[in-house]
Amino acid sequence: MDHVSVLALHDRDLREGARPDGPGARVERVGGVVRQVADEHGWNGVLWSDLDATDVDATIAEQIAYFTALGRDFEWKLYGHDLPTDLGQRLAAAGFTPEPQETLMIGEVAALTLDAQLPDGILLLPATDRAGIDLVADVHEKAFGTDSARLSARLLAQLAAEPDTVVAVVALAGDEPVSAARMELVPGTRFAGLWGGGTVEAWRGRGIYRALIAHRARIAADRGYHYLQVDASDQSRPILERLGFSALTTTTPYVYEP
Repeated sequence: MDHVSVLALHDRDLREGARPDGPGARVERVGGVVRQVADEHGWNGVLWSDLDATDVDATIAEQIAYFTALGRDFEWKLYGHDLPTDLGQRLAAAGFTPEPQETLMIGEVAALTLDAQLPDGILLLPATDRAGIDLVADVHEKAFGTDSARLSARLLAQLAAEPDTVVAVVALAGDEPVSAARMELVPGTRFAGLWGGGTVEAWRGRGIYRALIAHRARIAADRGYHYLQVDASDQSRPILERLGFSALTTTTPYVYEP
């Protein structure tokens, strides 16, 4: 895989040429910025920018004013190769709070190792209705310690309006949900994204997370997608590397709360 060309393709298709990631969202292109605007359950933020030292501070101020007028928290999704090189410092100076840095990892589906299997006693259940999404939300709250109301609302709306753009799965040990994950499929591009993979602490280290990656990768292959993209934490990066993913750059969410 040519890292430079794939990163450029990622930026073109998923950032500069972004499509709304769910019902009720829209993508706007204003000057040197591509942003998504959604309702209170969706993701609001800046996906891509083409700025330099002459216009960056004014553009940051414009985005703050715009989203504040809407009453929305929003995120500026900053990548390690974005310009100007001090964009992160400028965002922090303007009142944004950086969240933990992650690694953008991309794998060529045809070259990934997809033989990982679920451990004995674990059953994989597609989450296609409210009952299934409730299980995904339960895992999300236990694994990450965060409220899942926004995630649940977004997934239910997406499954109702655009079911071909999302795959959600939950791993069960008997009746207990122990791991869950989803995949976002981006029509018209070569990319699918792996998101929200998490395992309840007592069940970590048994290969469940790895098996859920392989399961979603096989679905992506069946549907004709060429690349899988992940914003990987330090914990998941080694697992993804063993499966054949490559680190291409970093990504850091800068969050602004009006």
